[in-house]
Amino acid sequence: MHDFEDQKSLAVAYIGGGSLNWATKLMGDIAQDGTLVVDMRLYDIDFAAAERNARLGRRIAEAGRGKPARYTAHERIEDALDGADVVVISILPGTLETMASDIALPERYGIRQSVGDTVGPGGFVRAMRSIPMLAEIAQSIRACCPDAYVCNLTNPMSALTGTLYAVFPGIKAWGECHEVTKLRHIVAWLANRKAGSVSYSFRDVEVNVLGINHFTFVDRAVVGGVDMLQDYLDFARTHRASGWRATPIDPDNEQERCFLDHNMVKFDLASRFGIAAAAGDRHLAEFVPQTWYLDRNEEFGFGLTPVDYRMRERDEKRRVAAELDAGAPLPPLDVSEEALVAEIKALAGGAPHVTNVNLPNRGQLSGFAEGIVVETNARFSAGGIQPLHSGRLPEALELIVKPHAERQTALVAAVLEGRRDDLFPLFLGDPLVAPLGPDKAQDLFGQMVAATAEFLPEALKRAG
Repeated sequence: MHDFEDQKSLAVAYIGGGSLNWATKLMGDIAQDGTLVVDMRLYDIDFAAAERNARLGRRIAEAGRGKPARYTAHERIEDALDGADVVVISILPGTLETMASDIALPERYGIRQSVGDTVGPGGFVRAMRSIPMLAEIAQSIRACCPDAYVCNLTNPMSALTGTLYAVFPGIKAWGECHEVTKLRHIVAWLANRKAGSVSYSFRDVEVNVLGINHFTFVDRAVVGGVDMLQDYLDFARTHRASGWRATPIDPDNEQERCFLDHNMVKFDLASRFGIAAAAGDRHLAEFVPQTWYLDRNEEFGFGLTPVDYRMRERDEKRRVAAELDAGAPLPPLDVSEEALVAEIKALAGGAPHVTNVNLPNRGQLSGFAEGIVVETNARFSAGGIQPLHSGRLPEALELIVKPHAERQTALVAAVLEGRRDDLFPLFLGDPLVAPLGPDKAQDLFGQMVAATAEFLPEALKRAG
């Protein structure tokens, strides 16, 4: 990697470069940072979308705070990856229409899913179609830029980060997720209330993270040198039945309604296990039996996000992107809450940065087997990415978390090795699926595989 201090450009390959969410957010953060000199190569199976984002990236760079950024679109992944210092992966595994079947088919069998992209039947089948995609990307990285640092933003995070390492064991990859930020916001609010002034933001909250992606927990939350965990646990118990939001929900805001979260699942889990649940309620609810929360989502104040909303949101983003591409004024550039720019700068020789990421377990999470992808803190620096020892989950919670991690690891191996007969037992083992029993679960699995067959390798199309 080029030295950050000498201000040479960093070659960043963006796989999924036509993205209307993560790619443009990263462009804005680079422009607002004003120190990184970036040569970003955008690759997407939709080349026109990558070209549009390249044009948009140039406009964003010109509106930034100083250092230039170069944006180019590439029709071949090899050209985008050639000699890259950093690779970012944010792809949509299949289509939103395919994701709609991930939600709708299980619903016919009484299975409710609030997100459907990580665990449960939707997350499982999404992994089946996305693991081969990530395997191809990993092979291309090994061929074109084996020394690059690789950030995966695509869900299911644990399975896909594990895929990168299974295909290319020498890869320097991490999975990036912003869900823990939700807890950090609450802790910052509590610290400000305690101080009697707005003195802290979520960036001032240092947390010790344990768990797996979207089922993360925190046993230390330090603000201004003071551990606020007990304050948080007390607050969670007090608001366990009522919930809490920093601001009231706007009933006219469809996005707020579709992504509704009153933190009641977080507070309930904290009260049950004596440790702070960190991810958003919609994700947390899918890791435990449906009777805990999903059957009572209105009672627990969270939404089941409909895919048709995601489709409307996609269409609106396309409309806005087309207007910007036609010359409409750029909206004001805001710094996002994502950590990627700080991580890249640290790897390139800037100030070290500690944050929570997904990596194969090398002892950072006690009680979990070596190699299983877990989410804990890691230190980013010019020396690379060093996972930090986080400790161990409470025993009762570990008994819930560990089977998910083991199932995700086994799923990756079964898909990569084309062992379709091993897939259904793993599918049936998920706590949302198990209550169906083998016969109904087998019927559901067959229907879901058929619905996503166009994205599956031949060896898996007859699974189930």
